[in-house]
Formats: sequence, structure tokens, C-alpha cells
Amino acid sequence: MSPAARWAREALGRVLERVAVTREAVGDRFPLYADPVDGGWTTTRRGSWTGGFWAGLLWLRARATGDAGDRRAAAGCTDALAGWVEADTVTRGLILWYGTALDERASAAARLRGRAGGALLAAFDPGLGLVPWGAALGGDRLLARTDGLPGTGQLLGCAGAAGVRAAAAHLDRHLELCLPGDAAEAVRPAWRLRPGGGWEPCEEPRPGWSRGEAWLLLALADALLVPAYGGEEVPARVAAAAVRLADGLLAGPLVPPADAGRDGSPTDTSAAAIGAVALLKLARARPGSPLPGAAGYERRAVDVLRRLADHHLSRPEHGRQGGGRPAGMLLDGCYDADRGLAVRHELVWGDFFLALGLAALTGLVDPVSV
Repeated sequence: MSPAARWAREALGRVLERVAVTREAVGDRFPLYADPVDGGWTTTRRGSWTGGFWAGLLWLRARATGDAGDRRAAAGCTDALAGWVEADTVTRGLILWYGTALDERASAAARLRGRAGGALLAAFDPGLGLVPWGAALGGDRLLARTDGLPGTGQLLGCAGAAGVRAAAAHLDRHLELCLPGDAAEAVRPAWRLRPGGGWEPCEEPRPGWSRGEAWLLLALADALLVPAYGGEEVPARVAAAAVRLADGLLAGPLVPPADAGRDGSPTDTSAAAIGAVALLKLARARPGSPLPGAAGYERRAVDVLRRLADHHLSRPEHGRQGGGRPAGMLLDGCYDADRGLAVRHELVWGDFFLALGLAALTGLVDPVSV
């Protein structure tokens, strides 16, 4: 085993042991974020936009252990997400792609993805050129946000040729809105449709939001890896946008601030983990030929994952009588800096993307398939 595989395997073991502890703690509810001191979880009944990441973590554990009980738990969690198929939210991409991508029950997972893809296609607005954000999670319905991209293209691709065309349009419209023509400008992660027509940027999340860039890069990487353009050549602008964002990521810190425009912003390890997985995917993309920075993307992803494992992943605590912080928590994630919500916490999606990146390094998972 290579030195890289050894540290990654040890870190993955900690994360997956944390999954087992969390499963016992939350029962049939879904973990959202955990207190950084004692590891206690804030949970949701139906999973909200993060439910697919919990299902994905359970499937990663099942794949690692091969245990029938772990498989049953993962299957039950994925099945519980089926109620989101008809929900009015584009985050069905996050919920139902990541909740099924690692599902070992190939037929059941394909059926659920097919239903989700058909529902997303029905929600696609040809006039807007995208699937709107939706109202299921509250707030304005007619938004375009970069966190409405990952998983959406893959699910739409399950809805036949019309779904493939909708997936390409959905990504293209978000690129037009969210990626400024000037490379020196930050990604504009969220837009609102004006009552009279036309788009205007939202006040929040604002440019500098680290997950805004990470989600966009992840969606671009997926577009270069899956047939989101129906077997047609991927437009050069998609590859160029991916390279631009990836190169910007390489120039920044290994763990970015949650809000680059805010003095004293907390870090966001979840954004770092998402970005690392996106880079692992880009290193494997072949839009005609390997991307010129592919080797550098792989090295950077490994560096980020190693930093997270060494400096932000909790270790077993010794010498405490009862209680104490559990091992395997990816700390220093920031849910919402503007609202002061869970600003230095363990976040379930951060755990998922860290685990996915580590699983890729150890050979447990092919990151291209997730």
C-alpha cells in the first residue's frame, strides 16, 4: 500500500466509524450539522436538501464493510428520499443523485433516478432555459443558484433525449448568469428573476461564497465526464470555464474562507472537500484530450484531502471519562456565515465529500461514477 493510501485509508476509517455512531444517534432522522464540542447532531425529519449525502455516507460504509446490516440501513435511507421526487426544488439533484449514485441495488436506484429525472424535466422552463430553484425549501421560487447544478444534469440525463437537452441548457444558463466574463471577478452564485422579466443578482449568497464556486466547478467537472450533451462534443466554453475555476482554486488556500469578501470569515472545510472531489474528476476528464492541468488537479486534490484529514478531522480522545468529542468529525465547516448558523461545525455534506475523496484515493470508489 502506498503512503498516500495508508493515511487516506486511516482517515476514511475514522469518517465511516463516525457514520456508524451517527446512525445510532439519529435513528430514522437525517443529520444536518453537529456541535463541534460534543458531536451532537441537529437533525431533520425528511432530510432537507442534504438527505442524499447521508444516504451516500451510509452506502460508502456499506461498500467498505460489506455488512448486510449496513446495506439495509443505506437502502432504507435511500428509499426514504423517494418523497422528494415530486417536490418543487431543483435541489432534487443533490438529494436524489447523491442518494442513489452509490446504491448497490442497481435496478431500484435506476428506477428512482428515472422518476426524479422525469420530474425535473417536467419542471424545466424552456423560456428561462433552466429548472427554477423551486419553493419547497421556502423563499423565492424563480432563482438560479450554483447549488442547483450538481446532480441535476445526471438526473435529467436519465429522462431521455429531451432530458439531455434540458441538462445542457440548465448548465449553460447558469454559466451565462454566474460566471462573469472578466476572470478577475468572483462567481455570482445566485440570481433572481425580476417581476417584469430579466435576471438580477441576489444579495446573498454573494460573490465570494466559497461553496458557490465549488458547486459550479463540480457541475462543470461532471459535464465533462458524463454525456450531458447527448454524445455531442462538449462545448469548448464548458472546458474553459472548468479550467478557469480550477486554476483559481489552485491559487487559493487549501481550505478557503466561507466568504472571501468578509474580514475574519470562518473557514469552510465542506467547500474544500467539494472542490477536491471536483478536481479529482477533472483530472480524469477527456474532452477530446486530457485537460492540460490534469496532473496538477490530482496533486492539489490530494493535498486538500490530506490537510482536511490531518488538521480538521477529529481523532479519538483519550483520558476523558464519558463524553468528549467523537472521532471522525470534519470540523470547521460553515453552514451560513451571514446568519451565524453552524459556522465552525461538522456538516453532513462536508463529511460526504471528504469520504468520497478518500474513497477515491483508496480505490474503494471510482469518483467518475458519483
